[in-house]
Amino acid sequence: MTQVQALERDGMEAAVAKAWAHVRANLRRSAGQRLFDQWLKPVVLIEGSNAEIVRLGLPSAFMTQWVKNHYAERLLLEFRGQIPAVRSVSIETLTEEPKRVLSTAPAPAAADSAPVAAATASPAERPQFDSRFTFDRFVIDATNRVACNAAKAMAEPGAPRFSPLYLHAGTGQGKTHLMHAIGHAFLEANPAATAIYVTAERFMFEFVQALRNKDTHAFKARLRSVDLLMIDDLQFIGGKDATQQEFFHTVNEFMSSGKRLVIAADRAPQALEGFEPRLAGRLASGLVADIKPAELELRRAIVGRKLQDMPAVTMPHEVMDLLAARITTNVRELEGALNRLVAYAQLNGEVITIDFATNVLGEVLRSAQRRITIDEIQRAVSAHFEVKQIDLISERRAVAIARPRQIAMYLAKRLTTRSLPEIGRKFGNRDHSTVIHAVKRIEELRGKDVEIDTAVRTLMRTLEG
Repeated sequence: MTQVQALERDGMEAAVAKAWAHVRANLRRSAGQRLFDQWLKPVVLIEGSNAEIVRLGLPSAFMTQWVKNHYAERLLLEFRGQIPAVRSVSIETLTEEPKRVLSTAPAPAAADSAPVAAATASPAERPQFDSRFTFDRFVIDATNRVACNAAKAMAEPGAPRFSPLYLHAGTGQGKTHLMHAIGHAFLEANPAATAIYVTAERFMFEFVQALRNKDTHAFKARLRSVDLLMIDDLQFIGGKDATQQEFFHTVNEFMSSGKRLVIAADRAPQALEGFEPRLAGRLASGLVADIKPAELELRRAIVGRKLQDMPAVTMPHEVMDLLAARITTNVRELEGALNRLVAYAQLNGEVITIDFATNVLGEVLRSAQRRITIDEIQRAVSAHFEVKQIDLISERRAVAIARPRQIAMYLAKRLTTRSLPEIGRKFGNRDHSTVIHAVKRIEELRGKDVEIDTAVRTLMRTLEG
């Protein structure tokens, strides 16, 4: 290769690397932090990329296939937006033999770090809140309505009605979603405003660094000069006296200046462990709003809302009900199970059915499931339909008895780990084929009979407790 050719190659690689920096920044904004970190952040630009063919690498075949399925077309469009001559984007699995990874110029308007903005940030430097976490994507019911309405009020223009807003709930119930939603709405309504979202751990880390560098003034100035400050997972600074003292002064500063402050933790202010009473008192002086664990109907609605963002995915109602009924720990685990199920179906070219879902999520469903017995199901069904429990295991075939019996078998199949023969034995030693027929029949009726569908939903909610 001549010197001229080498220079041309190096120049071309530099142009592709610069384009890749822009593409990464765009993907980070559109995909959101969690999705970007899990699937797109590991993507690297490798040797051999040029103005026509871009080569991207991932560390495993599984990740390579996932990115191909979900982002191949998007990557091509993004690169063409930077270099119109690009004809294709090759997504490859990095082998053990060394490949030269091209250096990437720093992204002009985004980074892989936590969303933080300086008080003098330009629009391009403002925090990139997770695009998935907006108010219109937050599913509301009685368990979270107060918290959501308070979050919306915090984002409204004008002087805040209250500050601080303190959100508390267990892990994965929507606190972080609401904080990002506040950020989106507030900056949209106030284009010249500034905001910072940071976890309590990050707050502590930056404060300690500032102490070591003897530059606490700059740390304080950056945080206290913004219009909206949001600090997540406050419980993690329990017992950290110096950090709590600085945080206490920050809270006082925001309260005295009438600016917006949002705090989130896993428990109420008075229940925080290792916190000074005066700090807990300050936090409780604003609006304290809790988010209760999502009930069955809300979990079902959340699954439906998530599927709206997956127009290519077809999921039967019974699978949606299975996810909502079995995964009760928190919303984050529910979303994770849904994403896993969809990914497995797409990667294997499978149709999502109840059996496929059970096979893919077997361990997840078993670990999350409350142990519901067939006896409990029979008692609940007999009470709901006002029939005797003994009738459900009898030979009577009247519709008034047969239909509740079929519903009880259906629920036994969906809510327990009992085999078909075991279920049959619990219903008067019936054959497993009878159970299969009952399950299929109720699945059909749920799709066209509102009363049957309502009865099944009510019973599932009752049994789940």
